[in-house]
Amino acid sequence: MGSAEQGKIKVAIVGGGISGLALGAGLTKKPHIDFHIYESVPEYKDVGAGLALHLNAIKAMLLIGDEVREAYSKKALNMGDEALEMATQVILAHGPNEDMKGLMELLPPGCVTFGKRAASVGQVGDVAKVRFKDGEEIEADCVIGADGVHSVTRAYILGPDHPAVGAKNHDGYQNYRRTLPMDEARAYGMDPKWTTYVPILCGPRGYINSMPLDKGRLLSVGIVVPGLRFEADKIGGAPPLDPTKYDDYSDEAKKMIKMVKDDPADSWSYADHDNAPFYWRGRVCMIGDAAHTMYPFAGNGAAQALEDCAVVNALFDKVTSKDRIEKAFEAFDTARRPRSQRVVEISREFGWLYAYSYGDLHTDPAKMKAFMREAGGFTNNVDLNKQNEAAMEAFEKLL
Repeated sequence: MGSAEQGKIKVAIVGGGISGLALGAGLTKKPHIDFHIYESVPEYKDVGAGLALHLNAIKAMLLIGDEVREAYSKKALNMGDEALEMATQVILAHGPNEDMKGLMELLPPGCVTFGKRAASVGQVGDVAKVRFKDGEEIEADCVIGADGVHSVTRAYILGPDHPAVGAKNHDGYQNYRRTLPMDEARAYGMDPKWTTYVPILCGPRGYINSMPLDKGRLLSVGIVVPGLRFEADKIGGAPPLDPTKYDDYSDEAKKMIKMVKDDPADSWSYADHDNAPFYWRGRVCMIGDAAHTMYPFAGNGAAQALEDCAVVNALFDKVTSKDRIEKAFEAFDTARRPRSQRVVEISREFGWLYAYSYGDLHTDPAKMKAFMREAGGFTNNVDLNKQNEAAMEAFEKLL
């Protein structure tokens, strides 16, 4: 990190994804904090199926700052419909790259360094350290790891041999996906209604969904197949998609499967984390996917990362001296770990439901609706002000 003014708290953020940048957007307004973000990629690229942000994500952004919410609004398609289950104020952005651009605009120049992949994180005395693959080592008063599913921060906090360190794919999910212009998608004969929101077409050999991107100019469509590949977070290398296995699916589902089969440009296996017993160690803490990677089935991975940022951002209002750092991290763990880990479990349960493997739930539409209402209520209908207040109360008790 560069030199900081005397007395400022030096914060190194490892990872410049959604959580790292959103946290930076909050910390930049704190005169007693000097932060720097280290991102592993040389530049942002669109990788993934787009990003759906539900109501709790929007609440979290507003707690960090109105400008964070506004940055997303500029890049996103609002699909809110209060009459639809699980569709409350969903924001769909054109891939992670667009989201990163919006957040980058909120940060001071020079506070993000690209091409810095962390090799290890640690602490010596009261000094937190990050060593990068290029051999450089930096020191800070604390490190916040937002370094994703394969987090070196997580390995340090839990210990490299802890069973919860690595990515998991217990149900063997493989995602086959294609993004194409909306006009081309409509040429396949899709019902136009499927191009205006995020449908999920369930079935025992995989579920299909589509997602409009780039203000409705593109459509991301894919099929997620369970029990196919138990390696976690692997790109490519999967067997070809066989449309004949889905002859008994609906006509609309088969049209989407044909789209993917015609040009399966993207394919990767999914990943999540088993629950960690803690999210911090000394002056090192982990947030976002580093702390709780989850399957995308509940659409809440980014939202949980933003909730993390909202809590850390609030706590660091009070971290005015170095001896308060560990207390803030412990308070964050108290406030966020139980809820975020429950959402990991909910995401797994949605995957089972979509694949008709959650008992007999799929045979009873009323029970399915009740499950989705309860799960959606847990994720969306949360009072994030109270969550921040609970974190602050835990912090004050530690002082």
